[in-house]
Amino acid sequence: MAQRGLSLADLQAAGRFAEPPAPLPVAVRYRNAHGQGWDGRGAMRDWLQRAIHAGQTVEHFRVMATT
Repeated sequence: MAQRGLSLADLQAAGRFAEPPAPLPVAVRYRNAHGQGWDGRGAMRDWLQRAIHAGQTVEHFRVMATT
């Protein structure tokens, strides 16, 4: 870069270090009456764990697909 007289700012201005695109949102698969949701990825949310420990099933909170 020094041989060409370029700086990091020059390259950034030319779009060579553009930010990666944001990940696409994932549809919510489970939702409670308070509007809290979980997409089924990663650790199960606390609200859903508490409901299951209280005797509820995961399927009770499944969001039905609408077409």
